[in-house]
Amino acid sequence: MPIRVALVAQQLRRPVPGGIGRFTRCLLDGLSALDPLPELTVVAGPARRGQKDDPLAGLPFPLRSVGGPILAALGRIPLLETAPDRVITRLWDRGLLSIKDQDLVHALSLATPPPAGGALTVMVHDIAWREVPDAYPPRGRAWHEAALQRACGHARSLVVPSRSVADGLMRAGVGVGAARIEVIPEGCDHLGPPDNAGASRLLAHLGVSGEYLLSVSTLEPRKNLQRLIAAYRQLRADLPEPWPLVVVGPAGWGPRLRVCEGVVLAGRVQDNVLSALYGGARVVAYVPLVEGFGLPAVEALAAGAPLVVSSAVPSIVEHGSPAVVVDACSTAEIRQAIGALATDDSRRRDLARSGPESVRGRTWEAAARHHVAWWSGVVSR
Repeated sequence: MPIRVALVAQQLRRPVPGGIGRFTRCLLDGLSALDPLPELTVVAGPARRGQKDDPLAGLPFPLRSVGGPILAALGRIPLLETAPDRVITRLWDRGLLSIKDQDLVHALSLATPPPAGGALTVMVHDIAWREVPDAYPPRGRAWHEAALQRACGHARSLVVPSRSVADGLMRAGVGVGAARIEVIPEGCDHLGPPDNAGASRLLAHLGVSGEYLLSVSTLEPRKNLQRLIAAYRQLRADLPEPWPLVVVGPAGWGPRLRVCEGVVLAGRVQDNVLSALYGGARVVAYVPLVEGFGLPAVEALAAGAPLVVSSAVPSIVEHGSPAVVVDACSTAEIRQAIGALATDDSRRRDLARSGPESVRGRTWEAAARHHVAWWSGVVSR
């Protein structure tokens, strides 16, 4: 008999869903492809006011909005009306608004509802605020730490995207051993076919003609973009041509990114356009200080893009995937690696050929199937 699972997809109601939002939508798509469909309810707060495209629309699972009378009362306070999802998270932090009548509740982030009879499982994407605390605001560090403690105290089991996150959790002193951790890698088959015409229009609008270098991430400190830009600034004069560095991704938190000549900020782009940008890039550089998985890196491989990546990206280093690996903290190493790969046509062709094959089995349907089997095992224990 199928188990009843409530999947907490709160992140998709945020103004900037970020990497967790991307993961959430992709896992939902993978679950939607299963036959038979799991008995799943998607739980989230109300849609944001003025939101045009609801990322939870069109799913084959029922959508349950949490909040009820408590949230409705709070929503009459003008300062809270624009952020109902954050209100729900704060109520969860205080042990309110449990999700009842389920065999299992699975939280896709550390925004975790209190347990209510059934099993609770939680996705821990990373513990980056511990590893690079300066890349997080103090308030964010405090919330993440408290949320991790609650998750470890209440959850029957935790899921992580990589072995490095599992090892970090076991070293973290939060009372979690290997028996309570499941490692489920992410998929990378979500971008769809490349929209080359759309990418050409975007590049023309940005003033980019000819070949380019590419980086993709949310613009925030732990993505190490400022060091990447410094490496590019030192490298640009030595390139055979002044190929621009196109940076794709929405603004996150932190100081405004300081750019130099040749750096082009493209903002957020549609998936099919992003697929085409990966495929057309001379080199993709993704050098974060810390990652729990590193989805842009495997997106690049799937598109056949030659990749320079930091050693902090488990999606590459734990799987031995084809890429040039560098120290995220060495501007000189980043500069040398990008320059060498950008000017070595033979090496770039080798990486372009081997990249897609290396990630062929990493699908969201496979990740979804693994989740369903894991949930069943948790409930049966």
